[in-house]
Amino acid sequence: MFISGSQIISTPRVVEFDNGRHPRGRIGFILMSTDMAMEADLFRLVPPGVGIHFNRLKTDDHTDSATLARHVDNMAATAAILQPEARPEIICYGCTSGSIVCGEDAVMAEISKGAPWAQPMTLVTGVVDALRALGSKNLAVCTPYLDDINTLEAEFLLTKGFNVVDIQGLRIAGGIDMGRITPDYLRDFALSVDCPEADTIFISCSGIRSLDIIEELEQITGKPVIASNQAMMWSCLRRLGVGDKIKGFGRLFNLEGPFEFGRS
Repeated sequence: MFISGSQIISTPRVVEFDNGRHPRGRIGFILMSTDMAMEADLFRLVPPGVGIHFNRLKTDDHTDSATLARHVDNMAATAAILQPEARPEIICYGCTSGSIVCGEDAVMAEISKGAPWAQPMTLVTGVVDALRALGSKNLAVCTPYLDDINTLEAEFLLTKGFNVVDIQGLRIAGGIDMGRITPDYLRDFALSVDCPEADTIFISCSGIRSLDIIEELEQITGKPVIASNQAMMWSCLRRLGVGDKIKGFGRLFNLEGPFEFGRS
């Protein structure tokens, strides 16, 4: 029994250690402060033994090319405090449109500046990885974005070797509002943009609930469906060396490897 004024002297012990809760690796994600979907999506996709960690980048709740371009200014500082002691193997900027507006190379350079121990990634790099792994060529693209961003996205996809058969946006500026779009509406929107010439449907944006409708859309259309968070997580896991197949989120997660990834 402890008596006030006495000193505690613990018995020496040999403590047993293992590799912790995440022996297969850790991934850090930088997301917008207005993103209402990504964290929940990624926790549904992460396999056992992999750790995922998040930091948020302050942004205006008005998503246009000007506000997105400012993300790169604080990227290094945001990456630097993503568990620097644990040192995630990969740190990924989780914004599709921001990756395009800021540029993959510029974002990766800033992540490396803040977290030189990590492999830098962007969400749109993961999208390109996924589309190439599926052999996609002709895309029907659905977004919640304003048309200035849609135009930039179409140009970006062309530079990566894809044909944009159609791209349609919902012309929503607010990130909070994007997270409130119902999955049923997103499903019907994607079906309205799909067309016979498209071999793949791409639903672009980390902040919408498209993960919920991938499987249903694939069953309805018979085509592969790529959604931003699904593609990003798939690419990050494969780059980490984790090849788990995960059911319920489209044919992407059931592809046979190996895959060769570089900067897209």
